[in-house]
Amino acid sequence: MTEVPGEEAGRISFRARFSSPFLALRHRDFRLVWIGAFISTTGTWMQTIAQAWVVLSMTGSAFYLGLDAFLATLPMILFSLAGGVVADRIDRKRLLMISQVLQMSFAFILTALLVTDQVQVWHILVLSFCTGTVQAFGGPAYQALLPVLVEKREVPNAVALNSMQFNLARMLGPSLAGIALATLGAEWCFGLNGLSFVAVIITLFFVEKSFARAGGRKESVLFDLREGLSFVWNEGRLFLLTVLAAATTLFGIPIVTMMPVVAENIFGVGASGYSWLMTASGAGSVTGAVLVASILTIRRRGSLAIGFQLSFALLLLAFAFSRMFWLSAVLAFLTGLALLGVITVTSSMVQLVTTEQMRGRVMSIFMLAFRGGMPLGNLFSGWATERWNVTFTLAFNAIALLGVGLIFLAFRARLDSKAEAEAVVAEVA
Repeated sequence: MTEVPGEEAGRISFRARFSSPFLALRHRDFRLVWIGAFISTTGTWMQTIAQAWVVLSMTGSAFYLGLDAFLATLPMILFSLAGGVVADRIDRKRLLMISQVLQMSFAFILTALLVTDQVQVWHILVLSFCTGTVQAFGGPAYQALLPVLVEKREVPNAVALNSMQFNLARMLGPSLAGIALATLGAEWCFGLNGLSFVAVIITLFFVEKSFARAGGRKESVLFDLREGLSFVWNEGRLFLLTVLAAATTLFGIPIVTMMPVVAENIFGVGASGYSWLMTASGAGSVTGAVLVASILTIRRRGSLAIGFQLSFALLLLAFAFSRMFWLSAVLAFLTGLALLGVITVTSSMVQLVTTEQMRGRVMSIFMLAFRGGMPLGNLFSGWATERWNVTFTLAFNAIALLGVGLIFLAFRARLDSKAEAEAVVAEVA
């Protein structure tokens, strides 16, 4: 790898800063994992949409809607650090396959409960917690394997492509869910999600790369955990990125959770309108992923992430007060783009800073911040919407995000200085 001085980095040509957004897909193993993840994530979004609608239909309560989302993501707070240690100790491929089999089983259980008309709210809440627990162990392993499947200079592109498949699924899944809900029933969404996990299991079987850590570990699990936390704390950029991720999800992700309330209470458009809003948000995220994936070298990635975050906050504020459905759909598209920008840029920066032997633990800490903010944000947003209304909730979150973004402007130089050098070195090496 050749070091590139800061002044030389500034002379990199316009063409060198851009490439095909699909560059990492030239690697067979990454391509297999990407395809399997896309199919499975599409099924997961179908279940997410159907499950939110079922909970709201059964209870008529925004609080239960927030509680279900809270229980689905709470395990990330409780178990993700342990999941990161496990991902750095055992075969990541095997860990991922176990995770997929268990999630498939939970989806089929819920399908059976719906088909037999035995489902109760507590069933959904318990299975949401169980699914979240499995994801807390499978998630760090999945994030840690991505850099192994591509060259180092392609890591940011791989991260963006991973976001792209997730958001392509977020665009397709709600559309399919809307059709299934209107014509077949919610049980089909859960059943198809169960089948979608088969795609991941098959593709992982054909992946040739080994994700097992070389050599055994003599240190205790607690030692490994302290080592990971110390690494993030001492790497100031990692700590700042972790805090930014937590704030973004704490106040930003509830826009997705509260979307059915917006569709029903503000516009009265039912499941069909709800799926259109979610599709627009997903389309914006895909657009953002293509944009970020096309950029090879960004000299100020930290500033870019903060810019995306501030833009998202302003768009969220506008979405909160919009009373025209077409305008809300456009704003959903733009908020999806901006939110994806924050997530992808910060995730790629974390991957570039992290060492391979620490990757599972570092990604579990980052996921704890990124996804750990979700249950708290969802629980608060559900309570606030029940107590006041969804407009107040979304506006409050937007103002909080604006405050966070303005505070982080003071740290942008610290993020940019080394992030720029790392980006240049990684991309031109």
